[in-house]
Formats: sequence, C-alpha cells, structure tokens
Amino acid sequence: MFAVTGRGAQGGFAPERQIGEEEEYGLKPMNCPGHCLLFKSQRRSYKDLPIRYADFSPLHRNELSGTLTGLTRLRRFHQDDGHIFCHHTQIEQEVRRTLTFVERVYETFGLGDYKFRLGTKPEHYIGNLQDWDRAESRLRGALEESRREYTVEPGGGAFYGPKIDIILTDADGKDHQTATIQLDFQLPAQFELEFDAPEKSVLPDSDSEKTGTVRMQPQRPVLIHRAIFGSLERFMSLLAESYKGRWPFWMSPRQLTILTVGKGEAIDSRTKDIARQLASPDYRPAEAQALHSRHFMVDYDSSDRSLAKKIVDARKKGYSFYAIFGGRDLEKPLEKQTLNITLCSHPKPQVVQKVIGDVSQSQQTAFSNETKNGTSNGGDIGAALSVRQCQELLSRLDAQFL
Repeated sequence: MFAVTGRGAQGGFAPERQIGEEEEYGLKPMNCPGHCLLFKSQRRSYKDLPIRYADFSPLHRNELSGTLTGLTRLRRFHQDDGHIFCHHTQIEQEVRRTLTFVERVYETFGLGDYKFRLGTKPEHYIGNLQDWDRAESRLRGALEESRREYTVEPGGGAFYGPKIDIILTDADGKDHQTATIQLDFQLPAQFELEFDAPEKSVLPDSDSEKTGTVRMQPQRPVLIHRAIFGSLERFMSLLAESYKGRWPFWMSPRQLTILTVGKGEAIDSRTKDIARQLASPDYRPAEAQALHSRHFMVDYDSSDRSLAKKIVDARKKGYSFYAIFGGRDLEKPLEKQTLNITLCSHPKPQVVQKVIGDVSQSQQTAFSNETKNGTSNGGDIGAALSVRQCQELLSRLDAQFL
C-alpha cells in the first residue's frame, strides 16, 4: 500500500523538493543519545566538566494499552530529562547536588511525603561487574553521606546502571516513580565519548614536571541521568490529587475574582480597570524583585446575581481569593480604591493569613473556622485592602510560592 521514496530510500532526492523532505522520521523515546552526540560534537577538556544538558521536549513510547492510566502513564509525555557528563571524582558531588535540588523542588510544591529507593544490578545488564559495583558504591555513599533514609530494591536498576528513584504515593496508595538519578558507565563507551585530561601519574622528576608541561590523554566521562519531576504529566496528576482542588495561589489557574455590588456603567468600568491593574501589577516589594514581569489570573463578575450567589459560585470554581467591590468613592484614584478581599481556597490558610496581616498592617484578620473534618476552607480570612495593597499581597504570595 505504501512506498518510501526520496533520498532515504534511493540515495537521491527530487530536484523540486528540499533535501531530506521525503525521508522517514522517528519518534524520540529518550534524550540520552542526542545529548551524547552534543557532548561529542566538539573536543572537550577536563576543565569543562561537569557539562550539564537538560531537555523538556516531548517523548514517545509505545506503552501497552493495558498500562495506560490517565496522566500517570502515557504514550506521549514530557520529561525534564537532564544529563551530566563528569569525571569519576565528581560523581558524589553531582549526586548530592541533585538530591538537594530534588528536596528543594518538592518542598516548594509541599510534597514532603516521598521516599528514596536505590535500585541495584538487574538480571539482564550490560557492562562488567567492576563498573557496576563501583557505580552502586558511589550512589550508596552519596545517600549515606547525605543522611537520607532509603530502601534497597535488588535488581531494580536500569540495564545500563544503578539508580536512585524518588517515590510518591497517590490517593489510592499506589507508588509512582517521579524523580530519578541514574549512574551510567556504559553509554559513554557505546558512543565513544572522550575528554582530554592529564596522565594519571606524572613523576616529580620527569621532564614534564621540570618544563611545566603535562601530557594529555583521552579519558571516558561518566554519565548521570537525572530527572527532577520525571514525567510532567504524571507529576501534575499527583499534585492534583495531593492538593484536592485547593491549589496554592502561585499555581492556581483561578487566583482572584472581583465581585461587584450594585449596578451601573461606572462600576463596571472601574471593576475592569481594577482587574487589569491587579493582573499586571507595577508594584514590586523589595523582597520580591524578579527579572520577569508577573501576570496574575484575575477575573470579575458583574452579573445581576445577588452577592451571595456570586460568592457561592466563586467557591465552587475554586478561586484562591474573591474581592468585593461596591463602587464607593469612585472619584478616588484607582490605586486607592478599597476591596474587601477574602481567602477562598488554599492548602495553607494560616500562612496566607499572616501575609495578609503583614500587608494590611493590622490584626483585623482572623483564622478561618474549622469544618467537621478538621480542615480549613479559609472563608473567614480577609481584610479591606487598597488596590496597591492587593498588588503587594499577590506579589508576595507569588514570590514566596504560597
């Protein structure tokens, strides 16, 4: 039914087409070979190491249909795929840095309940036992030196090297591997990767020592595969389960909605101006300086419904905050308009309450009442803030990853 034509099949190409236009393309299942070719694309020195590459491009793997489950396992996904090319003396340092990186990221997302698992040599592997024993020893030493608790999974390593997996548990109690650190002595050999380094031993009385010259020889780098999130789709699904719909403000797709009280073109026009001002605030507190411009998700509801129905709707939609604007003092400048802002949904309402208190410079905010199951919905935390203070509140929450 089909025939492959073009340079890929016949060694030439049609003159009216671009070179390679009719060639076959393959779907990329991983980034490792491409990063190895990047490393090999130019001559490397030991002074260049470690060299780190990272790639978020989509990957494709033909998973069995029975294993596909929502966002946790897909045939097309994105992964923060990183590769570190280093000298064997830099392994422990790079692994420790990656472990620290993992802890910092997971702490930012509020994911404190995760486990470290060391996977050792599987039944089918490539390479020699000496390299495997050395690799396992390096990973185990990095975990023990960092004083992190971990479990050992015999035979749980990849076919090319041992690994450290970070495991998160979903709402059903099923474990999912997210972050990973894998040590690989095999792939650099397969791709014949080299870097120039001084000879292993230079005698003190040698001519090179007297003349100040050192002879260089090619050496093989060590490859560390690392991913902090793993599959981004899987990570997002685990976050959604963890937050149970109560997203932190800095991640929420619905951060603030302004609810109007009263009718009239003047109120609607001023509400739109306030929403636009809060969505792209010019104000930056000293501790929240950023190199990028911020943009917040700010909506407004100027419908004819009652205020009570608007509040119920804002809660159902999962907004982090709702603000009430009654149109008083319309003659005042925009930045001095007052909004009654209330926390609607957040996993850490008490922390947000402190930020609101710092911004309002008053003690008029109160902890929210607890529901029957002991959780807090943040409904009673709020304050009357000017537009300028609201800008500061949103910027602080965003800067502090709250």
